[in-house]
Amino acid sequence: MRCIIIDDEPLALELLEDNIKHVNRLQLVASCRNAAEAMQIMQEQAVDLIFCDIKMPGINGLQLVKSMQQKPMIIFVTAYQEFALDGFELDVLDYLLKPVPLERFLKACNKALMQYDLQRKDPARLPKAENNHLFVYADYTLVRLNHNEITHIEGLKDYVKLYRSGQPKPLLSRISIKALEEQLPSGQFFRTHKSFIVNLSYVQSIGKGRIKLNGTEVPYGESYKDVIGKMTGKTF
Repeated sequence: MRCIIIDDEPLALELLEDNIKHVNRLQLVASCRNAAEAMQIMQEQAVDLIFCDIKMPGINGLQLVKSMQQKPMIIFVTAYQEFALDGFELDVLDYLLKPVPLERFLKACNKALMQYDLQRKDPARLPKAENNHLFVYADYTLVRLNHNEITHIEGLKDYVKLYRSGQPKPLLSRISIKALEEQLPSGQFFRTHKSFIVNLSYVQSIGKGRIKLNGTEVPYGESYKDVIGKMTGKTF
């Protein structure tokens, strides 16, 4: 089971890293000093479990969890008992108070492993996401985007430009176009070029090598002609 740690205190990170070594089935993917680092990791690779502090500079742990469209399992690890009710209202798996005894840490991990095994046996038990928006990290801020406002997406190596209806400037976010594509509903968004994804709702016309949408044009690749067929229901 893949996990990450989020805590702005170096000592707390070290202690959690050491505790995780005692759990054979846990694979530590990354130790993050803030929510921004964690969001970047989760955009690039799958994470099953997060050990998260609450009071951190910038985006705190509660805000981070609230912003997630699809949450992994969350275990809060904090020195502040007063946030326990907030944590459990967010349906977190457990709430550990620092300093955390190893026995208590192992108990929380066992709970996570049991839930992980249950979900793998019965995928219907997984929480269903509201499939109408996503969050991206842009300009040092988590930005919520409704799927319907995104007209198209342009990939630029490790970054993407997200173009929005009614907005003159695109959002620039550090995520690969492939990773972002996996977060979008496949019946609405189509990869029509190695560097472009389009929202079918905004497609106005399709010509030779070009797609017109929302007052602009984007290319489509020759190798993506089957995608154009899926979009239109026509042979092209």
